[in-house]
This record gives sequence, structure tokens and C-alpha cells, in this order.
Amino acid sequence: MPRHARGFDVEAAYDHLSRRDRRLGAWMKRLGPLPAEPRWRKPFDPVDALARAILFQQLSGKAASTIVGRVEAAIGSSRLHHDTLGRIDDAALRACGVSGNKTLALRDLAARESRGEIPDLRRMATMHQDEIVAALVPVRGIGRWTVEMMLMFRLGRPDVLPVDDLGVRKGAQRVDRLEAMPTPKELAARGEKWGPYRTYASLYLWRIADFAAEAKAPVNRSQD
Repeated sequence: MPRHARGFDVEAAYDHLSRRDRRLGAWMKRLGPLPAEPRWRKPFDPVDALARAILFQQLSGKAASTIVGRVEAAIGSSRLHHDTLGRIDDAALRACGVSGNKTLALRDLAARESRGEIPDLRRMATMHQDEIVAALVPVRGIGRWTVEMMLMFRLGRPDVLPVDDLGVRKGAQRVDRLEAMPTPKELAARGEKWGPYRTYASLYLWRIADFAAEAKAPVNRSQD
């Protein structure tokens, strides 16, 4: 059974994409090589990461961090898992600032973990990325995009293209000089050229979208 390493050779990805796609390659040259994601080398706990993803949804980073800190204090642990979350009831979670929907999502995640339905890091190393998506999206509050971000930024899978991501679609629009953003289906077809390094292409598309937004920002030319 093949094992998937965390991370990939970004130099090889740069060379491949530069050769395969002239338009994207021109942008890549303009922006320069993007370094490897440092989180590929850091310890990673899938269940804990999913729990935190649930808690951070639709909140500012500061507000979410405050709530996470309260939950950690309430359970007496910085590890969000079935056993530790089981130390407090729903009312206590709500008192920490966790919404009703997020409380239900955390309970669903914990229940699935207890039944062995959430693969750990060792098991994920032997799974195709589509299998990981299929295993995790049934969790309440966890969508495909959340899993794709995990695949890209924590597991370092090289060939992930989040076609529903607004920034990626905007970047592709800029690269191809389109009047409108490509649909997810159109982007998926366009991205066939970028395999097997669609993750690296996506990183550039985000940068290109940001670059375009900055270029359109108004410049304050007033003087004191």
C-alpha cells in the first residue's frame, strides 16, 4: 500500500507548472517561487484540527481564539478529542461561547471519533485524498473546503484544487483574462493542465487574486 508523504518538492512543482502553462508561468515568474509550507513538518492531530476548524467558523480569529481558550480551560486540556470534550456537557460548552450548531458539530465529531470513523495521521498517510474527503465530510459542520485546506496546508498533498474557493477562481480569472470568474466545473477542467501539482498552482492563484485586488485599490494621493 503506497504511503503519501507530507509535503512535496516545490522546485519540481515550479518547473513543471512553468513549462505546462505559459500564462500561469508568466505570473509565477513575476511573483517568484513560493516556499514550502512550514506546517507540513509540524505535528498534526486531525481530530483536534477538525474541532478547531468547527470553532473558528464564521468568527474573527480573535473571537474564536478566546472561545477555544475557554473550552480548553473548561476541559482541562489543550487536546480537543472525544475523551476530553466528554468532560463537559452542552450547557458548559454554550457557556464558553460555543453556539448550538457548533456544539452539535463537536458532539458529532467526537461520536464519530469514538467509533473509529475519523482516520488518524498514520492511516491518512495510506489514503488517497478523495478517500480522506469522503471520510470527513459526513461530519456535521465539516465541508469539502475545510478538508481541502487540511489536505493542502497540513498534509501537504500536491494535487488539490479547491474549485469552490472564491480566491482560486478569481486568480484563474486574472490569469486567463476572463470577464467573469470560471465556474467550479470550468476551473476543474482548466486545472487538468496543472496536475500533478494543482496544490502549488492554487497557491499562486490565491497570490494572483490578492495582487489584482491590491492593484485595484485606490491610492490616497493627498499630502499633509
